[in-house]
This record gives sequence, structure tokens and C-alpha cells, in this order.
Amino acid sequence: GGGATLGYATERRGASAVGSGVRGQGSVVSSQGSGGRSYALKPIEAIVDEKPFFSTRLLELVRSLAAYTAAPVESVLKAAVPAAVVKPNARAKELYFIEPALASMPVEMTARRQWLYDQIVRLGGGWMQQLCRELKTTPASLKELGRLGLVTIAPRQKRRDPLGNMRRILPTKPLPLNDEQTAALGVISAATKPVLLFGVTGSGKTEVYLQAIAKELESGRGAIVMVPEISLTPQTVRRFASRFGDKVAVLHSALSDGERYDEWHRIRSGAARVVVGPRSAVFAPVRDLGLVVVDEEHDPSYKQDDNPRYNARDAAVLRGRLEGARVVLGSATPSLETWRNVAVGKYDLAEMKCRAGAGTLPTVRLVDMSAPQRGDSSGAIFSRDLLDAVKLRLDRHEQTILFLNRRGYSRSVTCAVCGATVDCPECSLPYTYHRADDCCRCHICGGWILTPKVCPACGATALQYKGIGTQRAEAALAKCFPNAKILRMDADSTSRKNSHDDILSAFRRGEADVLLGTQMIAKGLDFPNVTLVGVLNADSSLNMPDFRAAERTFQLLAQVSGRAGRAELPGEVIIQSYDPSAPAIVAAARGDFAAFAKEELSVREECFFPPFCHLAAVNLRSKDLKLVSSWADMYAKSLMKVKGLTVSEAVPSALEKADGWYRWQVVVRAPSVSTIVKAWRWLLAQRPPPAALRAAIDVDAFSLI
Repeated sequence: GGGATLGYATERRGASAVGSGVRGQGSVVSSQGSGGRSYALKPIEAIVDEKPFFSTRLLELVRSLAAYTAAPVESVLKAAVPAAVVKPNARAKELYFIEPALASMPVEMTARRQWLYDQIVRLGGGWMQQLCRELKTTPASLKELGRLGLVTIAPRQKRRDPLGNMRRILPTKPLPLNDEQTAALGVISAATKPVLLFGVTGSGKTEVYLQAIAKELESGRGAIVMVPEISLTPQTVRRFASRFGDKVAVLHSALSDGERYDEWHRIRSGAARVVVGPRSAVFAPVRDLGLVVVDEEHDPSYKQDDNPRYNARDAAVLRGRLEGARVVLGSATPSLETWRNVAVGKYDLAEMKCRAGAGTLPTVRLVDMSAPQRGDSSGAIFSRDLLDAVKLRLDRHEQTILFLNRRGYSRSVTCAVCGATVDCPECSLPYTYHRADDCCRCHICGGWILTPKVCPACGATALQYKGIGTQRAEAALAKCFPNAKILRMDADSTSRKNSHDDILSAFRRGEADVLLGTQMIAKGLDFPNVTLVGVLNADSSLNMPDFRAAERTFQLLAQVSGRAGRAELPGEVIIQSYDPSAPAIVAAARGDFAAFAKEELSVREECFFPPFCHLAAVNLRSKDLKLVSSWADMYAKSLMKVKGLTVSEAVPSALEKADGWYRWQVVVRAPSVSTIVKAWRWLLAQRPPPAALRAAIDVDAFSLI
């Protein structure tokens, strides 16, 4: 309809032989005449939806992403439409709704019927199931009222609303903007290019987003707000729902199929004008899109790990260009790609250097953990400086956040006699020891074993638990402060549904003194009573074998530091490090992003790494080590012959074996993506991988691990 091209999510699992009778779900993306065809077409069995799933512009976005990432178009189509929307049995939920009817009172009304009728009038009607529960009656009794003409009973669509009671919160009004926020809003309103909203943590970026969205709604246009999945908390959603009410829809992985189906159709129909969600929200079918916001634009979760390996931040910029919508990329620690785009004039800059309201930036102290006097009886997990600071907050009835980006109790179980580690047989990593259930778990494939009592290599009983995880840090902290209430937040403690929100809500209510956690606690959380943030090991991400290691370290330290002193109470950050002179750690302690970016960009340019080139990782995996290594070597040598490419030698991946698969990698760099993609397509045509080998390319790879 309306000249739009039809598009339907595709499911394809390998090729099917002609005449095999296999049913498939396909996508109509264009049409052509029937001339010249030598075969008969099968009839279409069913149409998922009479209306197009994609506008012409959205379909153009899908095609562009497929071309850019060297992915099949159908894989992008599948990512763009929630599976719940295209399931064969997907439909709106219909239930019986009962309403009072205008009718004269029948003579045979009993007292019970009169009471039921009066209650329905009082409630203004309701769903039959709900009325039966609330009025302690039966469907038969309600149907009898319908037979008497006192009520109407008719099927009606029941909306499955993921926000539920959140819709009932009192609406909030726009907050007064300070001078920096006002200037930033002006830059966004006048922008013809994407805008980097570069604001320190707590500077009030969300309020700027809200008021920019309000301007679009006043003009009859819609908005998409993308946030990292880990930051998509009720607190975040509540900010938008309280301002825009029923105009807000959410899309994220925790929704039920029914909720996702209803929200998606509300968006497509135009009933919802503001969409809040993670990376998949970039495909939301918002009508008359006027604004796309990517909050925490630097976050790695915007890059999808499997096909199609798109970066939702870059997809948002492309969608804005196709739709004529403004694009805002917000961060206190922008990616160096975005910072470089500002420097060369591709993006505009709006900067906010001060915290909004009464909050002030915290003071930051670096503690050198390599100095012997810094350690204490807690086994060098906590410095004396940090323990003293925690005690001071306990005495003042203030709260503390402690950050350690490693879950479990110990990093590995090691034999003190022969030095062997207890390793996962399916992966190339040692098991992580979990004390709570006395088992060793692999954080890659999910495998586990009961903790051995003897060394599997030499039989010795001298097993040691090395390294520090959140469970061990929690136990050590409880030993230091036995009366303190400690909450731990990591993948283990949040495995139950709603446990993530329960922990944060309890901490916000003041039910705990200390929140200890992994990167789940590093972003987007606002606790007015938190005056101390401690980083237990700032070096963990710095030592990763990845060219972005310094950038990620700076971002993580700056983000977690931003949790302190966000209200009237002043904040303090203590960063423990065994390498406190590392440039990324020093810059993070000073809060000096510009200095860090200048130094890191100089290194990247000299070494020909992004953002001064495009980088792709050719990843190969097989159960056969000899097969994968020989094909990786052959692929590397073939790509080295292509003009315009800089190609590394084939090497085992940093994670050499995972879930039983041996993994090898070839890194390819070039000034343009098209050069890389053309070379990859040529290589696959010349040397298609055998069935026992999986080969894929990750364009603009976010990580080489």
C-alpha cells in the first residue's frame, strides 16, 4: 500500500530441494514481471500481515546494513522484526469485556444480581476474568446479567502492556534547564548533522533528551531512544513514561511474546510515538520519525555479536539520514570513532561540563596496590585507604558502590605442586570457582563440575584458589565489616526474573550499605546517598589483548566513578591499580577525556587502527584444529594479494577454543568498507568453506577477543 515495498521476516535453515515439500516463511522485497520463467510458482499458503511490515525507507536501511556488514538480507530482516510478530499463531489477545447497558430493571432481579450490577456500574465495566476474580462470582452469573439486558458482553482486544502499573504514576513536568542544557537543546533543534551530546556523568543529558522529544511530538513527529540493554531499568523507562504517558512503548528482550507483539503494533499504527529500547529499537516502525537518541553511544552492546553484525549506533545515524530525522549520540565517554567524526566536521558537538542541580563531580584518588603497605588482612583485595573510606561512610549512614568486573569467587583453581589449572575441556580457559555451590563453572560455554579435591594432572591435594571475583570480595568485605549490609550484583545474583530490579530497588531504599558488582552497576544508575565508589582492580580490562583495551578502561572507570556524589552530598572515588601510571587510568582519574583521546588517537593513527581505517575480523571455527588452521592460513594469504588491504597473519583467536570449537582469526584493515566486503565476497566465491568449517566476517569489529 502507498507505494511501500512489502517485507516479511524470513526464516531460512539451509537449502531445500525442489519438490521436497518443505514449508518456508519468506519476504517479499520487490516484484518483477512473470515473463521468461520456465517453472511454475507454488501458491502462497498464508500472508503474515496484509499491511507492509516495512516502509520504503526502512527497507532501504535493511538493504544498506546487509551490504555494509556482508550479511544476507534475510538475516537483517529477521533482526528487524520481532519473532513474536511473525509467528504463525501471533495475534492480538481477545477477551470478553463487560459493560453496563441501558435497560429497565427486570422484575425478577434478586439481591445478588442487583449487587453484581451495581458493582459493574461502579467499576465502569471490566474484563470478565477480572470481574469474576474481584467480585468473587462466576462467568455464568455475569452471562445471566447479559441475558437480562443489564450488561453487554463482547470480545475486545486486551492490550498486554509491559509497563503495567508504571502507566499510573503521576506525570512529570519539564525541569528548568541550566545554561549548558539550554545551549545543547538549541544545538540539537538546529542540527542538520548528527550531534554528539558530550556531557559529564550527572550533567542532565536525559532531561535534554526529554525536551528534544517533546519538541518533536509537538510537531507531529515520533522518536526512538536507544539505551544499552543493561541500562534499560525501570528507573530509565519511568523517566520517559512519566513525561509522555501512553505515547511511550518499550521493546526489549525481557518482554513476553504477547507484550512484544502488542507494543510493535502500537508503534506501527502510530498509537505509540516514543520508543525506548536496546539496539533492536533502531528498526522500530515509528511513523514520521523526527529524532533518534543513542544514549551511552560508546557502549559495546550496540554491536551485535552474530549475523547480522551491525552496530546500532551507526545504523541510527543511517536511519536518521534516510528519514530526515535528527540524531543525538550521548555519552560522557564517547567512542573515539564519534570523537573523530566531530573533529573532521561530520558531527556537531554540544558539550555539558558541569553536573546539573546540586551535584558536583567527585574527588578521585589513585591507590598503588603494588606498594606492600597498601595491602591488608583482606588479602590485598582492599587497600587500607579504601577500607577507611568505607568505614567513614558506614559511620555517616551513607552508601558505597564497589566495582569488580569479575564474577565468581576465584579466577582459577591451580595446583601448588605442578602449576596446572582446572580447565574446561570444551574451552581454552580455566574454570572459575564459585564458592556458594562449591563448583567450577565455565563462563564461556556454561559447563560446570564439582570442585575437585585433587589435581587432575598430578593427583596432588594442594589446590589453590587464585584471583578475585565478586563472591570472594563480598566474603572479605563481610569479614572486615560484619555489621554492614552488602548486596552483590552480578550475573549469578541476577539470574532470577526481576532480581536485577529487586537489588537496585532495595539499595535505593537504603536497605543496604554497600552495593558490590560487575559492570551492571557501572552505568546509568542514580543513587543520591552514594558518596563513595571504589574500583577494586582498574587493570583487569587494560590487560586484554585488544586494541580498544585502553579506551574501554577509560570509559569503564569514568562511568563507574560517575555514580558518586550525584546529589547534595559530595562524592569520592578510590581507584585501586597495580599500574597507576597507565595513561588511561591517569586520564580517567583526572576526568580528562580530551587528553586521553588526543593521546590514544595519535597511537591509533600511527598504527593504522580505527578510526583511521576500517577493521574487519575474519573468524573461522571448526571442531578440527588442523582444518581451521590451514584454511585460516590460506584465507590470509589469499587476502594479502588484494590491493588496498592490510592483512595480518592467521593466528589462533585470543579465546582459542570455545564450546568445543577451535577458533582462528585473520584481521583485515582498509580505508573503506567496500574494499573489505568486495574482497570477502570474492574470497567466498573462490574458496567456499567446507561443511566442517564455519567462516564469518565481522566488519568494524568491536573486539578481537
